[in-house]
Amino acid sequence: MASSDFFVRAALRDDADAIAHIFVESWRDTYAGLLPVNYLVRMSEIRQRLLWLREIAHRGPHDGVIVAEHDEYGVIGFASFGPARDRAMGYDGEIYTLYVDPNHVGRGAGHALMRAAFVRLYSEGFQSAVIWALKGNPARFFYETEGGRIVAERPGAVAGKPVREIGFGWTDITPAAGARVR
Repeated sequence: MASSDFFVRAALRDDADAIAHIFVESWRDTYAGLLPVNYLVRMSEIRQRLLWLREIAHRGPHDGVIVAEHDEYGVIGFASFGPARDRAMGYDGEIYTLYVDPNHVGRGAGHALMRAAFVRLYSEGFQSAVIWALKGNPARFFYETEGGRIVAERPGAVAGKPVREIGFGWTDITPAAGARVR
């Protein structure tokens, strides 16, 4: 799939079903073996749909949800972003989520979503950004390829299981030429 087969745009309420499906399938695919199987199996697309409907509807002036939409397959990925939740780290922006349908990974949608999120953050006055991932998440290689550097590690818990999260940071998110958001 060439990048010309999809485009990045602001998420709409009608995208909540696709976003929920991608979220659940991405977690099941990425975190198998890292998180309890019963937790992954019990993840609910219905619950996620309700959460994403709320997220899309209540975005503020400095944050957003975007999707990568394929000409043939519809929404194949999404990202959400806004002000950093922990400004003490020295990053003013944050990518809260970035997921691509497991059937479309490696085809440019993740790169396009990250660049578009950086463009939006930059246009709102943010200069830097961080994204968090569970330790052991293979996305770490993607973030490093995109220029992210490991800048922090913190404890967390998912489904009662202790986990470690790794923060990847970009000190300069000056948008790359050619990034486009419709």
